[in-house]
Amino acid sequence: MKPSLKLPVWFEAPAEPIRVAPIHVDASTTPRRLALRTIMAARRYTVPGALLTIGHQLGEALVPVIMGLAIDRALATGDVGQLLLWVALLGVNFAMLSYSYRFGSRVSYLGMQAIQHHLRTRVTDRLLAPRNGDKATLPGASLSIATSDVLRLSTLVAIGVYPVGMFAGVIFCAVVLLTISWPLGLAVLIGTPLLLFLLDKADGPLRRRTEKQQELAADAAGNAADLITGYRVIKGIGAETEAAQRYLRSSQEALDATLRAKTAQGFYTGSTNLVTGLFIAALAVAAGIFALNKQLSIGQLITVVGLTQFIMSPLQGLAGIVAAFWPPGLASAGRILPVLRDSTAEGSDEADELATTVAKPETGLEFAAVTAGALRDFSLRVEPEEFVGVAAEGETARVLTELLSLRREPESGELTFDGEPLATADPEAMRRRILAAPHSADLFDGTIRDNVALAGADRVEAALDASGCREFIDVLPDGLDTVVGEGGTRLSGGQRQRVALARALARPVPLLVLHDPTTAVDSVTEAGIAERLAKVRDGLATLVITSSPALLAACDRVVRLDEAADASPHPQENP
Repeated sequence: MKPSLKLPVWFEAPAEPIRVAPIHVDASTTPRRLALRTIMAARRYTVPGALLTIGHQLGEALVPVIMGLAIDRALATGDVGQLLLWVALLGVNFAMLSYSYRFGSRVSYLGMQAIQHHLRTRVTDRLLAPRNGDKATLPGASLSIATSDVLRLSTLVAIGVYPVGMFAGVIFCAVVLLTISWPLGLAVLIGTPLLLFLLDKADGPLRRRTEKQQELAADAAGNAADLITGYRVIKGIGAETEAAQRYLRSSQEALDATLRAKTAQGFYTGSTNLVTGLFIAALAVAAGIFALNKQLSIGQLITVVGLTQFIMSPLQGLAGIVAAFWPPGLASAGRILPVLRDSTAEGSDEADELATTVAKPETGLEFAAVTAGALRDFSLRVEPEEFVGVAAEGETARVLTELLSLRREPESGELTFDGEPLATADPEAMRRRILAAPHSADLFDGTIRDNVALAGADRVEAALDASGCREFIDVLPDGLDTVVGEGGTRLSGGQRQRVALARALARPVPLLVLHDPTTAVDSVTEAGIAERLAKVRDGLATLVITSSPALLAACDRVVRLDEAADASPHPQENP
């Protein structure tokens, strides 16, 4: 069977992501500036798209002009040659405007997709960066920013394409009307900028309601993500009704905000359409009066009426596009801007080229009069092969973990590892030397083996034994190949915690920081884990932040922190 003939398709998306101009963001960047820079970032596609859209609008505006000239020069005179000429020109014009619209839309949509991909990857990189300082944002809210808000902001590219063509069409109509009747052309030249100015000033209530709607929608998504993640705990304590009511309240608030925003958008669109309609009607009435007074020929009247009917489309299109895209896009720019502006969330592309094994440190970890949050004037030194426990809980323990995971910087004092300040270190490079395992660690969707197998087989086996995973892996039907589910939801809380601990222990990093790694296991299992921790980390530094007596008893040295405001250290040597 012969292959079917396939016509070439222009402006097809390439296999590789399209490169766009970098969108510059600094401390002075406002949501409006970010929106305008986003529009201009894909000039390689938006400029040709705008030119083709201009061609389409000019072609549409030429239809009544050609028809008016045909009436005056062919039908009124009975000249067949002129009639054939103008009919041919009309056909060429229709072909031009049709293809201009088709390819203008394709190339501009391609640019919009390129901007969306660029923004989404950039926002995602910032959200996942080691130094990302936005810890208060719920995971669902972060997902909303990376998806819905990026989509709305990227659609602003359409404002750099279609309104340009529409505005060019309006200007062309004004020029033609000036040649026919200067009062009509002058009315269009004055009225169009005035309408655009009013459109920009009238979208304030819509923009504010849209911002509130997007904020509440993100909160509802975050609450839903938390509800699904903690469903087993909620089920265990019988709090399903309360959890459901809380989610319903947040969902209802998001719905109410959406309805208010849509109501404002409907009012805005309706009022702008009314104003533009009255403007067009006034032009048509004025043209009729001029024709009755013999100031316009029949062909000119047809041209004026046709242009008056046509001009309604770009004017209402300007109002519709501005109402549909600008306020939501500007609101999304305001939500994305703090993420892109976060200078602490810079990563390093060179980190991927670092070796998987790192050199043994010479001086270890040192806190020198560090103050941060609840931690006050804290000093501590951990030698390269030492197993140290810090007896802390609550806010103090959280601050310590954030400092060592490079998600927080000291307010005063200095925190160094192997002589290098953590505040100025490359996050990716330092995280290959310091692994700060959080208390609430997430598992990847896959098997237990997938989650733990980050090192050689010997270290994986030792990590599984030390973390107490063998106790439940051996009784599972699929053993290490047991699927843990999204976030480890198919395992119990204690099993999830032990798998996360095994994953941390499997990494032979020079310094391992553990924050309450055994809170979800029973006391017997915890005692066994405490006995095996020092052995599996032999020759490497380990810092355990916990209030567990069993874990602290296994440490070489313990530093106790009072839960008072000063959080001062009190060293204690274990026998």
